[in-house]
Amino acid sequence: MKEQIICAGSGGQGIVTMGKLLAWAVLKDNKFVTYIPSYGAEQRGGTANCSVIISDIEIASPLIETPSSLIIMNSASLDKFENRLQKGGLLVINSSLVDKKSERKNVQAVYIPATEIAEEIGQIRTANMVALGAYIGKSKIIPIDKLEESLSNIFSKAKKELLEINIKALRKGEEIGKRS
Repeated sequence: MKEQIICAGSGGQGIVTMGKLLAWAVLKDNKFVTYIPSYGAEQRGGTANCSVIISDIEIASPLIETPSSLIIMNSASLDKFENRLQKGGLLVINSSLVDKKSERKNVQAVYIPATEIAEEIGQIRTANMVALGAYIGKSKIIPIDKLEESLSNIFSKAKKELLEINIKALRKGEEIGKRS
C-alpha cells in the first residue's frame, strides 16, 4: 500500500497543520510516512501545500509527481493540482470556498462544505480538520482515533483547549466522508 496525498489551500487555512497531523497519526499507526510542507512567500493568504506519503514499506523518495489523493481548500489549489491526480484518485474539495466542480470524470470527488461546518461547530479555523476527517472517512487509510491521539503532538500546551473542538470537526468530516 502506498498513498500519496497533497493538501493545498491558502496560508492561514491550516494546510501545513493538516499534513503534520496526518503524518503523526500515520506514525502512531506504525506505517512509514514522509511529510513536506511548502509555503508561499507570504504567510496568511499566500499559497500553502504539503505532501504526505503513507506506505507499508520504506519510502524511497518524498516527492509526489501524481498524487493518489488531493485535499483542496480553495479554487486556486484545485486549478493547480487537479490535473496531477491519478486516474481513480480521491479528490476532497472544500465546497464552501470552491464554487466549481471537478472537470475530471475519472476520479472520486467528495464535496464537503468544510468552512460552513466549521462555523456551525463554533470555530471556523477547524475547516481543515473537517476536510481531513472527510478524507479519512472516505479513504479509510488510518483509524480516526490515531488522528485524535496525535492532536496533542500538534497543539502546544497553551492551545490544549482546541483539542475538543478539533476532534469534533474531525468526526463530523469523517461522518460525511463515510457517506460520500
